Amino acid sequence: MRSEAPAAGEIFAAQPGKPVLPGIYSIAAWKLDLAGKSIALVANHSSVIGRTHLLDTLLSLGLDVRVVFAPEHGFRGDHPDGSKVSSTVDEKSGVPIQSLYGSKKKPSTEALRDVDVVIFDIQDVGARFFTFLSTLHYAMEAAAESGISFWVLDRPNPNGFYVDGPVLKPEFKSFVGLHPVPIVYGMTIGEYAQMIKGEAWIAQADKLTLRIVPCANYDRSKPYFPEVNPSPNLSSPEAILLYPSLCLFEGTNVSVGRGTDAPFTMIGAPGNTDGDYQFKPEVKPGISSSPPHLGAVCKGYNLKDKVDRGDPLPSLDFSWLLRMYSESPDKKNFFLPSGFFEKLAGTEELRKSIIAGQSLNEIAVSWQKDIADFKIIRAKYLIYP
Repeated sequence: MRSEAPAAGEIFAAQPGKPVLPGIYSIAAWKLDLAGKSIALVANHSSVIGRTHLLDTLLSLGLDVRVVFAPEHGFRGDHPDGSKVSSTVDEKSGVPIQSLYGSKKKPSTEALRDVDVVIFDIQDVGARFFTFLSTLHYAMEAAAESGISFWVLDRPNPNGFYVDGPVLKPEFKSFVGLHPVPIVYGMTIGEYAQMIKGEAWIAQADKLTLRIVPCANYDRSKPYFPEVNPSPNLSSPEAILLYPSLCLFEGTNVSVGRGTDAPFTMIGAPGNTDGDYQFKPEVKPGISSSPPHLGAVCKGYNLKDKVDRGDPLPSLDFSWLLRMYSESPDKKNFFLPSGFFEKLAGTEELRKSIIAGQSLNEIAVSWQKDIADFKIIRAKYLIYP
């Protein structure tokens, strides 16, 4: 079954002077298509029109929402990174909420038994290790296996203006990376969903009826930042732009500022003697319950002023990764023994290249052919100019 989406640039070219609007804002054009259907939502705190949640909007229209599936951080976005998300009931509406983060990452056949359509509406940030992509994957697969239509209410990608980084190798597949794509893939969540189906990355992909509700006036070359923080630790445009480059530090002994007021805008570690900035991670309720190096002074760098939100560089910046490794007084323990760095990078070559002392240019050259091959695949699924 084909995907319901326009060809790239066909009718969704940006109109100068018009605001960029996520797909949810065009609800007047598609709400009648949901009449008489039972609905499941895959949603979180970012699933809003202005300040009104998608769930509340659909219920106010008299539509039949049977269940909500919640990803990492929970339905209201108030669970810290990595913490268990429990199934519950929404206090306002009484609609049951089932967790897709923890032991169960895929909607069950039983949960979808009386559902006609699944609607996915979550803000992405365009980095492969953002776990909402894995939630999208498993939700699409569950819908395909149950013969249920799957809708994506598309949202602009704040890092959608470039493609960069190593492409994930199959042996490093995990919940922080399921697909053979670069760290930064330059696609909206709707375009990415089309790629998941078109490349048959889910079971029974050919049986899935996929509908993309596109954004209005979106041009991936222009800066865009969501009105709602996409996750508790991405609380500023600078953090969103730095995230693809800094998240790899999560596989090292370097803190990215979890447990501070501005995570993902700084880097540092105890014992560092270089750097001109220091911070002390603390417990932040609903954001960071046990941040790395809790209570220890971390010395390093404040990177917030290193990125221009109006004109960001169209590439990853691994110079800080190389710098922190070169300055580390304990290189033997710089990379965590868990192998999480390799899962985030999608390859073991990056770690080996850093240890070998290769330059940024030498490292970047290693993934250029893979990126070129990926861009050929990506082009088939683009909706926006």
